[in-house]
Amino acid sequence: MNQAQSKTVFFAFRGDAMCFIHVLLNGLDMAEQGMEGKIVIEGEAVRLVPAMAAREHFLHQPFVRAREQGLIVGACRACSTKLGVADAVSRTGVELIGDMAGHPAMAPWLKQGYRILTF
Repeated sequence: MNQAQSKTVFFAFRGDAMCFIHVLLNGLDMAEQGMEGKIVIEGEAVRLVPAMAAREHFLHQPFVRAREQGLIVGACRACSTKLGVADAVSRTGVELIGDMAGHPAMAPWLKQGYRILTF
């Protein structure tokens, strides 16, 4: 397996929890198989972060596992601010990131040999 095949970063844009579950599960599965599966939370998906932090949310456990394993790189600062959830996201322990006009850039990931998958 070459380097590009073992390093993937998921850019999750959709705010649909039934879509985001696949991001979490694949990131966790890749980690269990010794592959890198990083997660960047973008767009309307930033609203899911405070929701998933609640114990009663059906994605709480995989969210906590992914966060504890360092799979979640961060959530978009610009989108979190625009959608009014920046403080709530920060309280979950997920870092607000965005070095490209407040948004996380993809180019650095490509330069490091990551494959980018968007959801």
